[in-house]
Amino acid sequence: MSAFSNIPPQAVLPLGAYDLDELQRSARHADQRLLVADLGAVHDKAGVLRELASAFHLPDHFGGNLDALYDCITDLKPDGDAEQPGFAVILQNLPGASELPVDERDVLLDVFRDAADFFFDHQTAFRVFYSVRAGS
Repeated sequence: MSAFSNIPPQAVLPLGAYDLDELQRSARHADQRLLVADLGAVHDKAGVLRELASAFHLPDHFGGNLDALYDCITDLKPDGDAEQPGFAVILQNLPGASELPVDERDVLLDVFRDAADFFFDHQTAFRVFYSVRAGS
């Protein structure tokens, strides 16, 4: 049984409820493109966007803002040979509220929720799991 068995194909969920290794295994087993960003070294929204651009190999024309993030994420293509095309996105260690205010973090996560809606319309799995760094 896969970790994805009880998770909708389009979702943005806290990582704490899942085993990271099992999620990664499930993504590989399902031929889903795995995108992982460890944001432990960044301390603000600009740093988060820079790290996401690097980790996800976004194009050079990425504008470094939330609209551009949405555009670049929805331009990503799943593995064309996959039986179950899709993405598993892991955002580890988002800055805590003292560095990235909760409302800014919510808006960032809304970009991923909007992308999940986009991929729903395109019958492509898009699961996002995130964690927030403690103590910051």
